[in-house]
Amino acid sequence: MRLRNVKGSREYIENSPLVIQRPEEYKGRFCALFHNSHPLHIEIGMGKGQFIHALAKQNPDINYIGIEMYSSVLYRALERCAEEKPENLFFLRLDAKYLRDIWEPGEVNKIYLNFSDPWPKERHAKRRLTSPSFLTLYDYLLSPDGILQFKTDNRMLFDFSVESVRQSGLWKIDEITYDLHHSEYLAGNIMTEYESKFVAEGKPICRFVISR
Repeated sequence: MRLRNVKGSREYIENSPLVIQRPEEYKGRFCALFHNSHPLHIEIGMGKGQFIHALAKQNPDINYIGIEMYSSVLYRALERCAEEKPENLFFLRLDAKYLRDIWEPGEVNKIYLNFSDPWPKERHAKRRLTSPSFLTLYDYLLSPDGILQFKTDNRMLFDFSVESVRQSGLWKIDEITYDLHHSEYLAGNIMTEYESKFVAEGKPICRFVISR
């Protein structure tokens, strides 16, 4: 899908108090950003922010950071928070491959991956957010009891992801379903913009939760 550029989005983001402008300054001490020591959950590739915004409102005792690499998409998430921004939510414009530069080992308690780009061509497999190299990165980021939750409508990507997990030697699958909305795991589920669309079209949503 081609992203439509929003004029002035980069400048808006650079001046937004909702966006962490120099995240490397908080490395190892993100509690200083939130002024508390609550658990930290991050969503990588958050899109327009519907999911993480709802999570933050429901869970004031958890800190959230939404990560998005595209300025035009992050701009839409900031629009959502223009009138109501939970105190426990901040945003970060960043390519996921640089996450190691922002966090110390074990600093994150939960990672969400929702409807990530499937990168369908085999030569681009390493760019998938559930590739072996990214799973190694998440092992670095997550606390010892940390977990990762992944949702997608793309069966090819899901099968690739399950295989990556099983071959990693690092992770175990705690929950898995190939049709979330007709499964025992639906309770408490928060939908993203894409998920709402796909469910309305009758497409099954795949989901797993993994830990070490």
